[in-house]
Amino acid sequence: MATTRRIPADHGLTARMFVTGLLLVLLYAAVGGVLFALHAGIAVVVVIPLALAFAQYWFSDKIALWGMGGHEVTPEQAPELHGIVDRLCALADMKKPRVAIADVDMPNAFATGRSPNNAVVCATSGILRRLDEPELEAVLAHELSHVAHRDVAIMTIASFLGMVAGLVTRLMFYAGLFGGYGDDRDGNSAVGIEMAIMVVSAIVYAISFLLTMALSRYRELAADRAGAILIGRPSLLASALVKVTGDMARIPTRDLRSAEHFNAFYFTPALANGTSLSSLFSTHPSLEKRLDQLARLEAELHGA
Repeated sequence: MATTRRIPADHGLTARMFVTGLLLVLLYAAVGGVLFALHAGIAVVVVIPLALAFAQYWFSDKIALWGMGGHEVTPEQAPELHGIVDRLCALADMKKPRVAIADVDMPNAFATGRSPNNAVVCATSGILRRLDEPELEAVLAHELSHVAHRDVAIMTIASFLGMVAGLVTRLMFYAGLFGGYGDDRDGNSAVGIEMAIMVVSAIVYAISFLLTMALSRYRELAADRAGAILIGRPSLLASALVKVTGDMARIPTRDLRSAEHFNAFYFTPALANGTSLSSLFSTHPSLEKRLDQLARLEAELHGA
């Protein structure tokens, strides 16, 4: 019988999630103040964003599964996948999340959901074909670590707040185009407001993106560390990382680009060949950094 190890809390990750969330809330509050000063309605500044945020948070698992083409599977439909998740949850002494498969060739996996009680772990058919069982177990241990750390919900909220801040400023811009700011004798006031809104929108999006990206990179290292310790074999996770990253280059560029929007949730990022925003500002640490951490863990755990 395997000894229960549990997935330990990562205090560095917890602190970063708190700080990132706080800064994003303050950022959005500042934008709201600016919009109120520009005579935006309360519906635009408060009601609509809060309603959208609630829907995003409450239905995050369903939205993610739908967006990534995943569907839940029963133990009868995917006995091996369920068996791995069962073993890992018993080892970690955590509630079993729902299990799903995305029928795409891209080798990847992700976890989503607003809490450990409403989580889902999804593996693509591509990763199920390419990895052997121990490597797949290592990848799913990584994903379960995300669930245990509760960083999936935080990432969902963090990403959404930045998106809403940019959306609200754009709504105000279009409202201005249709006369929402009132008339001025020479029109300079309206033009100045429109320019201010565009500048605010760019600044808000840039700051929120950088904050979310920094949190995303750290949480991937935290999940690598926790998942590797859970299975006791960091080398297996390193092997899976190398294999999945290498096979990603064989996936058609069109498929990779369509998946880039969900990179923050994937085990490894879907990066199309050539230069893109995802390759310049990756949501994940470099492969070398992840492998270095796993090599150090392997040495520590096995006394090398």
